[in-house]
Amino acid sequence: MKYCQKSGIVIASVLGIVLLILAILLGKNAVGVAAMGTLFTWNAKSLSIAIAVYGFFASVLPVWFLLVPRDYLSSYLKIGTIVSLALGIIFIHPVIQMPAFTSFIKGGGPIIGGPVIPFIFIIIACGAISGFHAIIGTGTTPKMLNNENDLLFVGYGAMLVEGFVAIMALIAAVTLVPGDYFAINTPKAAYDAFLASNPGLAVKDLAFFSEKIGIDLAGRTGGAVSLAVGMANIFNKIPYMDNLMAYWYNFAVMFEAVFILTAIDAGTRVGRFFLQELLGRAIPYFKDQKRKSGVLIAGLLFTFSWGYLVYTGDIGSICPLFGISNQLLASCALIVCTTMFIRMNRGKLALLTAIPGVLLATVTLWAGYIQVFGMQLSNGTFLKGYFHKNQFLLGILAIIVMIFMMIVFVSSFKKWYELSKIKSLTTDKYGDLVKVVVEE
Repeated sequence: MKYCQKSGIVIASVLGIVLLILAILLGKNAVGVAAMGTLFTWNAKSLSIAIAVYGFFASVLPVWFLLVPRDYLSSYLKIGTIVSLALGIIFIHPVIQMPAFTSFIKGGGPIIGGPVIPFIFIIIACGAISGFHAIIGTGTTPKMLNNENDLLFVGYGAMLVEGFVAIMALIAAVTLVPGDYFAINTPKAAYDAFLASNPGLAVKDLAFFSEKIGIDLAGRTGGAVSLAVGMANIFNKIPYMDNLMAYWYNFAVMFEAVFILTAIDAGTRVGRFFLQELLGRAIPYFKDQKRKSGVLIAGLLFTFSWGYLVYTGDIGSICPLFGISNQLLASCALIVCTTMFIRMNRGKLALLTAIPGVLLATVTLWAGYIQVFGMQLSNGTFLKGYFHKNQFLLGILAIIVMIFMMIVFVSSFKKWYELSKIKSLTTDKYGDLVKVVVEE
């Protein structure tokens, strides 16, 4: 039986990788793509619907049916691409065009225009510290491990790889001429106004890239396009690859899309778990994870909640909310771990999570307050910019997230004080000496 299981995985892996490579090579000429294009127009709105539908099915279907196989096969693409990029950087030795310090070291960039501190703490996220990863590491990852000893390798090792990916992405981006980088990541109207006061940051190679790739690259904000152009620029310098820039660009975009799909399927599934647990406190019916109707209702509600934001907004409006919530979740995870360490009488060890947790919470709440209430936009205060049209909901959600997290933090600090007063220790059922026995 074990041999069949192992051989089955090998056969499925080889077949899946071969099909994946064929799909990449065939691209738009693949059978059925043209027919599907006549039935479904792939604009921003239809894509947001398709992504939400995928997230729903990934959250309610058995984990072995969709989430694990897609993530497993995608891992080959991820690892292969990032290793290829690292080798390309080593052998091509691209020149870093972005200076070590720009005129925006104190803030005032072309888009946000706010101060570097505290905003750098919510802009640099997953490659450094991430609340999303903390949630996945507690809600999904442990369920897919055969041995608890693998937790350190998988969890900590994955974050090291995430940091490595962030460094590779940073190198790829800074190999672009600064003017080209800002032109890609700034809306066209804003870039024209920005260029008037910063004439030294004019575009240089952007027209060449747009011609080679076949699309207008100016004003395509969000970071994905500039990273893809940077990666394509590096791969394009490999011998005999100079005519494949369009292919490398689209390959890099697909590489980034795989990360997005991973975040969607795992995040939606964990969110569905949390929502069921929350609803189960008021309606016991939702506590049972085996009830299909409860799973479907919770999955539909959670998917609709984020799907609505994606459908009615864009990356520029949603990213600020993501930056706040992601880093507050990270600080929340650190503070919860601190509470656990104090309960287990690991006072000195608790400082390793308490100090960064409190620091991150402070600067994130600070950035969130400035972002919602204080920052200036072209149409007035940031409050007016945040609370107009369909962004009203995002502003409300940002405030709610910050209030809820403040409640968590105050409750945790109160618990720390109560636990610090307890001197006697009790042995729990696992044989550990703790200050308070917590029942599961």
